[in-house]
Amino acid sequence: MEYKKSPDGGWGWVIVFVSFCTQFLCYGSPLAVGVLYVEWLDAFGEGKGKTAWVGSLASGVGLLASPVCSLCVSSFGARAVTIFSGFMVAGGLMLSSFAPNIYFLFFSYGIVVGLGCGLLYTATVTITCQYFDSRRGLALGLISTGSSVGLFIYAALQRLLIDLYGLDGCLLIVGALALNILACGSLMRPLQSSDCPLPEKTVLENVPDRYSIYNEKEKNLEENINMLEKSTSGEETCKSTLNNGDWKSESLLHQNPTTVAHTKETETYKKKVAERTYFCKQLAKRKWQLYKNYCGETVALFKNKVFSALFIAIFLFDIGGFPPSLLMEDVARSSNVKEEEFIMPLISIIGIMTAVGKLLLGILADFKWINTLYLYVATLIIMSLALCAIPFAKSYVTLALLSGILGFLTGNWSIFPYVTTKTVGIEKLAHAYGILMFFAGLGNSLGPPIVGWFYDWTQTYDIAFYFSGFCVLLGGLILLLAALPSCDTRKKQLPKPAPTTFLYKVASNSSNV
Repeated sequence: MEYKKSPDGGWGWVIVFVSFCTQFLCYGSPLAVGVLYVEWLDAFGEGKGKTAWVGSLASGVGLLASPVCSLCVSSFGARAVTIFSGFMVAGGLMLSSFAPNIYFLFFSYGIVVGLGCGLLYTATVTITCQYFDSRRGLALGLISTGSSVGLFIYAALQRLLIDLYGLDGCLLIVGALALNILACGSLMRPLQSSDCPLPEKTVLENVPDRYSIYNEKEKNLEENINMLEKSTSGEETCKSTLNNGDWKSESLLHQNPTTVAHTKETETYKKKVAERTYFCKQLAKRKWQLYKNYCGETVALFKNKVFSALFIAIFLFDIGGFPPSLLMEDVARSSNVKEEEFIMPLISIIGIMTAVGKLLLGILADFKWINTLYLYVATLIIMSLALCAIPFAKSYVTLALLSGILGFLTGNWSIFPYVTTKTVGIEKLAHAYGILMFFAGLGNSLGPPIVGWFYDWTQTYDIAFYFSGFCVLLGGLILLLAALPSCDTRKKQLPKPAPTTFLYKVASNSSNV
């Protein structure tokens, strides 16, 4: 399909607004699931590790299924995917209000809502990139703050709704609010020219006419079977007449118009079937070659030691850095912090500071004198220290301060695409980013249950957050060690080819003289 040139404005600002609202509505509850987590602990009486799976699945499934989400958006468009996913998110939230046990929530809240959020994220980013080119960074920054603002507002909103209507009523109302995603999706007008040609056929549809089987008559299966049976009986008749020497009956058979028509029809059918089979074999070979190329490119990416360190760092970061947003409310309750001291929910503080961190870190990444890779490593190291300080926080003020620091540093998601681009290059960004998001989703899914299991084992969060801080620190140090030698070797190796070439040219000129 031929698209217009990105307008960098106009209806694109409507796209930015509805994409912001979409991320606000879909990610508000899953990111603020820490409020629901405390209620589920009391309602079902399960362990903290098992209960934490609900929130971790809601955040991790969408990232794990990112290749499927991209395929859906490419096949059906952002508008259709947004409307369908709006039903998924709203339906999953409403269905969770009727959950009889924690295992039902694994499906309704963890998988259904999580997959819907993944589809919506891909759809909003895709259509925003289509509408913006020179202002793409600004547009993506604006829509990405929707999830952070949603975390800030939904944390307080869900607590208020629980106090007024209970846990089930809260989920029903939040699910009803998510239905507004359908209105947002209806405004996502595809960017295509009005006078563009018909959409190009897909690979399977773009087949020459000679490969189509019986386009002229569209025979059904029974007719084709009958025809093959007739051709088989006709061949047997011919063989019997030849063996008996009945040449006269053979000549009469060839003179029968009906038999001649069936024979020609059968030959045409068999010929076209053979051509179609050949085409399918060639298509399968082509798909296999693409698969081999994809595997080869993946292996080549992992041969880059900075990229290998980056995927380890993002995996360890999500294992250790994601649990605070889910468990901070329960940490405060375990530290015997009174509810009267809560000026603002800790999750709301994390949400608003995440939005600030995304904005400020994104601005810092635009300065040429700042190395984004080192900036990302710095956020990991500082976050590890903040995580290790959580066991020493015994008051609301200290927990709120640490929540703000952790939220700000979590905003390093805004510079992660810059880091990936610097590591692998813009031409391999899509492939590499998909791999990294898969491992990020895996870390999101495993982090909170691991921390919860540590609590179930020790009856305290101290060792759990020491473990989280160690994971993030280890990922940052691995990335730092992998990045430093590569930068030095590049600086040493880049100037070498130029003098060699220059000396060779001078020598050739002197010999001619």
